[in-house]
Amino acid sequence: MANTTQLEDFVMQVRRDILRQVHKVNSGHPGGSLGCAEFFTALYQEVMDYTTDFTMDGKNEDLFFLSNGHISPVFYSVLARSGFFPVDELNTFRLIDSRLQGHPTTHENLPGVRIASGSLGQGMSVAIGAAQTKKLNKDKHLVYSLHGDGELQEGQNWEAIMYAAGNQVDNLIATVDLNGQQIDGSTDRVLPLGNLKDKFEAFGWEVLEVKNGNNITEVIQGLQDAKEKTGQGKPVCILLHTVMGNGVDFMMHTHEWHGKAPNDEQLEKALAQNPETLGDY
Repeated sequence: MANTTQLEDFVMQVRRDILRQVHKVNSGHPGGSLGCAEFFTALYQEVMDYTTDFTMDGKNEDLFFLSNGHISPVFYSVLARSGFFPVDELNTFRLIDSRLQGHPTTHENLPGVRIASGSLGQGMSVAIGAAQTKKLNKDKHLVYSLHGDGELQEGQNWEAIMYAAGNQVDNLIATVDLNGQQIDGSTDRVLPLGNLKDKFEAFGWEVLEVKNGNNITEVIQGLQDAKEKTGQGKPVCILLHTVMGNGVDFMMHTHEWHGKAPNDEQLEKALAQNPETLGDY
């Protein structure tokens, strides 16, 4: 297990990777990616039981499904730095014939990617199916998923949320990235989500909250607490409060960096706030 300093260094390098990926091609989604750097680091460096000898079957290991696929830069960075594929492949982000497309795809055969997640609202259903399959196979491992808060405006999620509770899919931990921002503005302005804790509980889920989703220690503790709630007849939801654009002062607390790449000057300023720790690709 890594210590806190090592994990924070990992997060810092992931932020650099995110910024450099989207800057190089002047395309991508840095805001949500930066906000979830601690979550992905906690998941892949501390919490999940997995192998980098990747197979799509995923037997006898924990599985992760990214539903809000536009935050692929953080996913790719953490997969690469966790040993799924060479770190220098991050240089190919969003290029023609790259395995690292803007939204993850399966036909590229990139280790670590289990579903294509370009269209929002579908990851919950896939994660539930995988969790039920593990139960049928008597596989005691868990299924994790990540969803955007704006993504919950998609109706399919709520059918899946109802289904999971109704079928006691209690080997599933679904995390909602609550940054309060989406492509056109704040979630409160675009379509208010109301009290998500009350909603999930009303649908029959166990709900935990992580108040500071950009504190690596709190995120790890939240995930560990969620694991302890599995196997008790209810699916588990973590409401993860994060800041969009976290770690770059001019990108934080605004939807403007949802899907916009920094220019040369902005990249320089952003990287200055996130010094190199593990070596740039």
